Amino acid sequence: MSPRVRLAAVAAAALVAALAAAVVPAAAAWELTKKGTAVTYDRRSLMIDGKRELFFSGSIHYPRSPPELWPDLMARAKEGGLNVIESYVFWNVHEPQEGVYNFEGRYDLVRFFKLIQEHDMYAMVRIGPFIQAEWNHGGLPYWLREVPDIVFRTNNEPFKKYMEKFVRLIVSKLKEANLFASQGGPIILAQIENEYAHLESAFKEEGTKYIHWAAKMAVSTDTGVPWIMCKQTKAPGEVIPTCNGRHCGDTWPGPADKNKPLLWTENWTAQYRVFGDPPSQRAAEDVAFAVARFFSVGGTMTNYYMYHGGTNFGRGGASFVMPRYYDEAPLDEFGLYKEPKWGHLRDLHQALRLCQNALLWGNPTTQPLGKNLEARLFEIPEQKVCVAFLSNHDTKEDFTVKFRGQDYFVPRHSVSILADCKTVIFSTQHVNAQHNQRTFHFADQTVQNNVWEMYNEDKIPRYKDAKIRSRKPLELYNLTKDKTDYVWYTTGVKLEADDLPFRSDIKPVLEINSHGHAMVAFVNDAFVGCGHGTKMNKAFMLKKPMALKKGVNHISILASTLGMQDSGAFLEHREAGLASAQIQGLNAGTLDLTINGWGHIVGLFGEEKQVYTEKGRGSVAWKPALPDKPLSWYRRRFDMPSGTDPVVIDMSPMGKGQLFVNGEGMGRYWISYKHALGRPSQYLYHVPRSFLREKDNELVFFEEEGGRPDAIMILTVKRDNICSFVSESNPAHVQAWDEEDGRPVAGGDALKPRATLACPPKKAIQQVVFASFGNPVGLCGNYTFGSCHAPRAKEVVEQACVGKQRCTLAVSHDAYGADPNCPGTSGTLAVQAKCSKRAASAAQ
Repeated sequence: MSPRVRLAAVAAAALVAALAAAVVPAAAAWELTKKGTAVTYDRRSLMIDGKRELFFSGSIHYPRSPPELWPDLMARAKEGGLNVIESYVFWNVHEPQEGVYNFEGRYDLVRFFKLIQEHDMYAMVRIGPFIQAEWNHGGLPYWLREVPDIVFRTNNEPFKKYMEKFVRLIVSKLKEANLFASQGGPIILAQIENEYAHLESAFKEEGTKYIHWAAKMAVSTDTGVPWIMCKQTKAPGEVIPTCNGRHCGDTWPGPADKNKPLLWTENWTAQYRVFGDPPSQRAAEDVAFAVARFFSVGGTMTNYYMYHGGTNFGRGGASFVMPRYYDEAPLDEFGLYKEPKWGHLRDLHQALRLCQNALLWGNPTTQPLGKNLEARLFEIPEQKVCVAFLSNHDTKEDFTVKFRGQDYFVPRHSVSILADCKTVIFSTQHVNAQHNQRTFHFADQTVQNNVWEMYNEDKIPRYKDAKIRSRKPLELYNLTKDKTDYVWYTTGVKLEADDLPFRSDIKPVLEINSHGHAMVAFVNDAFVGCGHGTKMNKAFMLKKPMALKKGVNHISILASTLGMQDSGAFLEHREAGLASAQIQGLNAGTLDLTINGWGHIVGLFGEEKQVYTEKGRGSVAWKPALPDKPLSWYRRRFDMPSGTDPVVIDMSPMGKGQLFVNGEGMGRYWISYKHALGRPSQYLYHVPRSFLREKDNELVFFEEEGGRPDAIMILTVKRDNICSFVSESNPAHVQAWDEEDGRPVAGGDALKPRATLACPPKKAIQQVVFASFGNPVGLCGNYTFGSCHAPRAKEVVEQACVGKQRCTLAVSHDAYGADPNCPGTSGTLAVQAKCSKRAASAAQ
């Protein structure tokens, strides 16, 4: 395109944008807070300008998603019934070097919190500045370790000095942007420190002094909003202690100060995963059960950790933590709805909001209903306002209980919410929300121009190449300063012929003891083997046979970490790298190499030259790629897949290393480390479309062990398979209810169960893959017919749904011509449908 044409195109685009802006209505004015807003609290809840409220919050961390994705994440969170977004503040990305600050791009926290306000939501900022969060070093910058006499997170003057400086810097930046509620902004809560209770017991009196200092210091910043301390039962002064965990309604007694509300800062929506972990998940029914229980005992705020986990890009994850973070959250790693978790929680939020007058102002009482059974009520009799929570804590048995003269079926491990203390408005065990299935699709860009080049770090360093030398191996973190994962350890040993085994079937063994986390060993430039620790046991031993020769033998170890630890006392003293080394099996016995004299080379040559960037790729000579070459950099070019679906790289054919796209770090990969079920913990790597160009993107990775780069695939991600699984015994969908005079109300025929299917925006139901009414079995994507199947079910569903973006289906025998007298029928409707883009109309 010529410069003149390009300028004309830009001008035309600007005109179109201006015209569009003229017809699009302005966003509604911010009304949640105003200058002078007071955020206070009593035992029942936080109060905004004296008004009690219910708060449904979700954790979305700004460094873990590109800014281009933030608006969609917030919109989907709000659609899911949230009215608060929470994020930690990440000290080590904001101040990577002392006095050098970064608040740009993914680290622009002011932009992030302003965007929350634009979406008409409240915010919670968790400053820490120690945050854990499965984040490298718990968010603390590496340079803090080198401050003389420092001890982290105790009554230590150097640490308190730097902590206070950073806290005041963040508060100042947020104040300058008028982001606290007292200034008319969205932030209603701020957090100091993080999960300190177990450290307070470790540091004893000095820990107690520190936590009191931290609370006093935080309050002195004069934010005008309450401060909290999470995973605490006691918090000093006016600071509110909060709960972290899976079942805070049953495991946490609440603040010791009965004037402080019950707030839940981390309701874990899944289990974060580390390399070596098998798949894990937390059912939507269990999350909903926990939230309903918490509100039934007087809680009025829950924060889902995480609501969207995102990605630990680059080297952001803590030790052994995978790049994919909380993928089982209501919004998955790619920001797509994970159903039914997202929808089931949305329905729960709506049910609780319909009952908020009773929850916030009603008189609470408890009524035992039997073993593991109880009713908790909130009632204002004079206003005829009442809500009841019928709880069944038995994990195996369903029960029918009698409450206020009526019988109620309460499934195992469930809470049923009775909106008027009579009618079930929501059951945590009965899911009315739709389900979906995530699928990955081959992109043509995998095979288009699938030409790979490589640069091999084939010069295995020797002792003479190292400038950093010492008698013993040096500690790895002190060498890398957290600038790289890698350190070469080199030494040499001279052997005589009679030192070597006389028998050809016996080989000497190299034994290396490491503080962690992984290593690749070479002897005389030949690959010997790999070793690694685990998240729980980072230290490990490598024992591998090797070939030695008469004369000088060169031993070279590439040691690596997988992030710095993120929790525990004395974090500043954690170690990694080689601890000791020896050779076993020599004629003279074992030869200890620990004090043999060691050379150290920090980082890789390719890292130094930044060969993964456009600027650095010309600094080395690339050649046609060969498979199974350890210590190699590989690269290829590819175009962006068409459409808007998320893009992933399938790294299954490789071993272990780091992945880059257009110079951006996508994270560490470790395919060769298999979990107990025989598969890698993660092999698909998210590449946000905002990181990509339409054409000529560069994929680069460093491979430690070897593999087949030509077999790497480029995929796109969809959640276009949608399902429903609803029974006649389900309560009516909560959307059948409304609020009138502060009470939930509903019409008679509306209180029948229904199933709803909805495709993503701009897509419609193309095909009904499966439909059955009776006793279908299976999960979304794998339903099968059971007994009592109604043959007309698929025909009825197709007539109601095909070609539509959304459809609602009756759940009744009559609708599908089913036999109500079929023995054992559960009256369940199961449907799977396929969504696709709507076909363009002729008018278009």
